[in-house]
Amino acid sequence: MLAHLAPSSAIVMAMLVVCLVMVLAFEASNGFHDSSNAVATVIYTNSLQPVQAVVWSGILNLIGVLAGGISVAYALVEILPPDVLTPPDGSPAVPMLVSIFASALFWNVLTWAFAIPNSSSHCVIGSLIGVAAADALLKSRSLEQGVDWRQIVTVLEGLAISPVLGFVIAGGLYFVLRTIVRSGHLLEPPQHGEKPVWWLRGLLVLTCTTVSFSHGTNDGQKSIGLIMLTIIGLLPATYALNPAAVDRMTELAQHAAQAGPLIAAYGDDVKAQGLAAAQALVRAQPQLVQEASELHADQSPAADERATRSQLRGDVYDVVSEMKYISERKEVPAAQRKEASQLRRSMSQPVEYAPWWVRVLSAVCLGLGTMVGYRRVVRTLGERLGRQHMTPGQGACAELVGSALIGTAGFTGLPVSTTHIITSGIAGTMAASGQGVQGGMIARIVMTWLITLPVTIVLAGGLFYVLA
Repeated sequence: MLAHLAPSSAIVMAMLVVCLVMVLAFEASNGFHDSSNAVATVIYTNSLQPVQAVVWSGILNLIGVLAGGISVAYALVEILPPDVLTPPDGSPAVPMLVSIFASALFWNVLTWAFAIPNSSSHCVIGSLIGVAAADALLKSRSLEQGVDWRQIVTVLEGLAISPVLGFVIAGGLYFVLRTIVRSGHLLEPPQHGEKPVWWLRGLLVLTCTTVSFSHGTNDGQKSIGLIMLTIIGLLPATYALNPAAVDRMTELAQHAAQAGPLIAAYGDDVKAQGLAAAQALVRAQPQLVQEASELHADQSPAADERATRSQLRGDVYDVVSEMKYISERKEVPAAQRKEASQLRRSMSQPVEYAPWWVRVLSAVCLGLGTMVGYRRVVRTLGERLGRQHMTPGQGACAELVGSALIGTAGFTGLPVSTTHIITSGIAGTMAASGQGVQGGMIARIVMTWLITLPVTIVLAGGLFYVLA
């Protein structure tokens, strides 16, 4: 279907615009779920008015996105095979984009409608896995070879371990707090309209600040890679290659020549494609120098640069994919694994980047989503997890632990779920308080967490199979 349409046709351009709208809507729905965790305690405890909390959280999300880099963004993008990211003919990857955005957005909005704190990260990752699996089936590849399970396992490990850590550490911290402070405002649910004492308000605003910033460094990145894929589809001549990596671009041919023997000796079942891409980059040395010169001088590209730059980007991804495979194979000698890893890092820089305005756009959508839809999730976190309403001490403990875990993951490139960590942290403090948790709500949340991956895998995989 869509995969056979001309790259510059009106319908493809229209679909790319729709994709951009969907990814921005998904980022706003991420705000429904994830950013609401950051403002839940300050709003629920009357420490800040809702508008104040949302605006402050949005500013800190923006700062976090700008400070956090893009390692998380491309850790997710690398789940997709290179020929799906950038088709060999230079056409936009419309079927992939439509499948991912439609599936993730649908499940995110559905769970929000039922006021269940769900993970936007799981929605995206499930959709990415579904597309990768469907692509393998379409190309008659085995799922073992066609899907990067190592990358998926690495991503899922962080998502699986972080809620457990949040539950245990936040619960332990609150137990210590209860032991030291046996009574007072920290341990009492807030009364309607009553504000905490000034120092407690300061503590809660501080935890809101740290979680918002940490959320920006991690979750704020997750849509950046997907936004970039859409922008590149719309304007490949401008955004397919990184203008800030001119030096690396002129070295691509040399790196590709070094990668060729490694691919021939240790490549996977599609190493012929990787070899062809490496050879194409070697032959394109004069063109790469010209492209680098034009990007450096910010010259307007020629009309035929649309396909050319997209194809160069696709060749780089093909070689990088092989280098990643080789660097992770234990059967490959250590020296060759090290060389492959170095080549992968060097060759990724011209294609893995995000302009500052894309990061700002991501953060703005997060803030707007939080402003529109925070109430449902805030009420669930404050009233429906435990047998008593959340106390300021419980909110502070959960968010302090959450900001530490999320912030650490954001700077190490490991995607984690803000929703899972904060929700688990609050549940841990509820358990540590001795009051217990509401089993029915916890069961609904856990069940939603468990089925999110299978549902989004099936939705995105089925849709991609039909469209492509």
